[in-house]
Amino acid sequence: MPTLKGYIERITFCNPESGFVVARLQEEKKEGLTTIVGAMPTVQPGETVSLEGEWKCDPNHGWQFAVTQAQIVAPASIIGIEKYLGSGLVKGIGSKFAKRIVTAFGEQTLEVIDKSPHRLLEVEGIGKGRLAKIEECWSEQRTIREVMVFLQSHGVSPTYAQKIFKIYRDESISKVRQNPYALAKDIHGIGFKTADAIAQQMGIALTAPQRVEAGIEHVLSQCCDSGHTCYPQEPFIEKAAEVLCVERPLIETQIEELLSQKRIVVEGERVWLKSLYMNECGIARELQRLQKNSCALREVDQNKALSWVEEKLSLRLADQQREAVAQALREKVQIITGGPGTGKSTITKAILAISRHLTPRILLAAPTGRAAKRMNEITGYPARTIHALLEFDFKAGGFKRGHDHPLDCDLLIVDEASMIDTVLMFSLLKAVPTSARVIFVGDIDQLPSVGPGNVLRDLIQSQKIPLTRLDKVFRQAQGSKIIMNAHRIRKGIFPDLQTESKGDFFFCKAQEVEQVQQIIIDLVHRRLPAAYGFDPVKEIQVLAPMRRGLVGTDQLNALLQETLNPCDLPLIRMGRRFHLHDKVMQLRNNYDKEVFNGDVGTVAAIDLADQTLVVDFEGRLIPYPFLDLDELNIAYAVSVHKFQGSECPCIVMPVHTTHFALLERNLLYTGVTRAKKLFVLVGTKQAIAIAVNNATAGTRHTGLKERLTNPS
Repeated sequence: MPTLKGYIERITFCNPESGFVVARLQEEKKEGLTTIVGAMPTVQPGETVSLEGEWKCDPNHGWQFAVTQAQIVAPASIIGIEKYLGSGLVKGIGSKFAKRIVTAFGEQTLEVIDKSPHRLLEVEGIGKGRLAKIEECWSEQRTIREVMVFLQSHGVSPTYAQKIFKIYRDESISKVRQNPYALAKDIHGIGFKTADAIAQQMGIALTAPQRVEAGIEHVLSQCCDSGHTCYPQEPFIEKAAEVLCVERPLIETQIEELLSQKRIVVEGERVWLKSLYMNECGIARELQRLQKNSCALREVDQNKALSWVEEKLSLRLADQQREAVAQALREKVQIITGGPGTGKSTITKAILAISRHLTPRILLAAPTGRAAKRMNEITGYPARTIHALLEFDFKAGGFKRGHDHPLDCDLLIVDEASMIDTVLMFSLLKAVPTSARVIFVGDIDQLPSVGPGNVLRDLIQSQKIPLTRLDKVFRQAQGSKIIMNAHRIRKGIFPDLQTESKGDFFFCKAQEVEQVQQIIIDLVHRRLPAAYGFDPVKEIQVLAPMRRGLVGTDQLNALLQETLNPCDLPLIRMGRRFHLHDKVMQLRNNYDKEVFNGDVGTVAAIDLADQTLVVDFEGRLIPYPFLDLDELNIAYAVSVHKFQGSECPCIVMPVHTTHFALLERNLLYTGVTRAKKLFVLVGTKQAIAIAVNNATAGTRHTGLKERLTNPS
């Protein structure tokens, strides 16, 4: 079988899921670069590799070396050593110091670093601090390589070797051998399937109790990832048996074992993870606590207050709005829900204008930073994220605010309440003082929270919380086709499609999925900036129903990144490609960095020597070690779910029958309502009709409504 050896000059494409890579290889003693393709998820620019494979001629790209096996080896040539050290793989050494070190030690460079690192002090500019950083990183790289080899020997991609090392350090291999299933809980990005593959290679039987227990919790976690807090027991057992490839009685036996360990809860015909069951019970308990106790705010004459606020704000409240404000002056807990243009913001401002004369202790909050910022802009009052309000305690691993240290408020108003999941709602309610008034404002017809639960809908359907439902669209909003079409979609009526670029809502017809892709790229890059003056990165956001496919977020991001922000020398880490000035999104809550799932920023700097990428989150510069880059993703295109609580001047959204599994009314409605000035649909009328008519998809299994209606 043909073999090649050389160093990776650059990586031109990398699929983070499959590990498929297209790269350019500089072979030893050969001019020009060789194109190599294949599953090589861990290779990095600058590394020297030994490859086995075969030559193939691609009709579009010519001759390529298709890799069947890749092994990372120590670079032998001076050029290879310099490339390796200057690539950012060794912390403390960038291209400048790589050249100096190689000039000083030549072909002995790696041996010097490995066995006599103190000699690096002979190199100009390297002091004790930088030397310590280099030594630490070199030692880590050695251990990481051992973990990689161990994983490969068990038939598993070594992509996550660095993540495993970060958590387990020098005990990495022994910890994995001891309990491979712990990886799924301890290592972000490693799921049950990967852990199970390692366990199978290690000889753990399919029917082993530890495997079945871990598998049951995995399937329950999968249900949670789909938005459920619990699941009907019969279909759950069938699902678990199918996933684990074991007989049903074995699942039933281990469910009993998990019950005895109090790791899960079975009640009636449903099964919960213990933590989510406790959270649902806690939400019901906290709401009862708030409702049955008196309010710290004094009573007011509602009619006088309404007349005063209309004069103060120079407005005339509609009947629904008057009732919402009046209810907010007498109820301890209240929900206000309605779509765009129905006056939620006006009501909030009226409530605040009156309440500020009753107390200075008023707090405003929202689930995301952007939603909080918009709340501040609309009301003129400071607003914070719920996470910031609750103050995370790193030592305790939870929020500082709670029963023992409640929020300092008499009134709490929470916007975008449909986005609040079960866990966050329980944490928030625990921190509300017993005498405080709480008002939840949101749009029940939007997508539910990304996390498990359908809290706002459950609260409303329980009929235990006073509710104002706003359904009248005001005259000033009726001129917007975005608002009018949003309400048509909400009611299950096909939207009024405009094919010309007039008004604030139009439709681009594209039958073939490749055509949808091309039109989106052209709209974002050329047509919309030319016609409307939008900045293609800051003022245009592509929203897609799903990740995969030609018009999924992954493919669109790759094309938009290359079109809007091309780069000859990208940073490729953790299966992701980053360019300076890229638009990026945080993928999970990181309390240490104080950035949260869905936050959008811009890559401000990439430091290869320090192995750090810096993201600008609206003026806050947050450093990310290369090891943590799987927390970020390119964000020229994002899912509708991820963009909840955010707005953008222009939204472009593909809607095609290839998205069939996710074509839902509330998804399309949510996408439309994210646009402030212009909304563009690209796709087929058939797909739009499917979405508009599909109001039952995405039903979530939860127990909160029952907890509220039948408290134990």
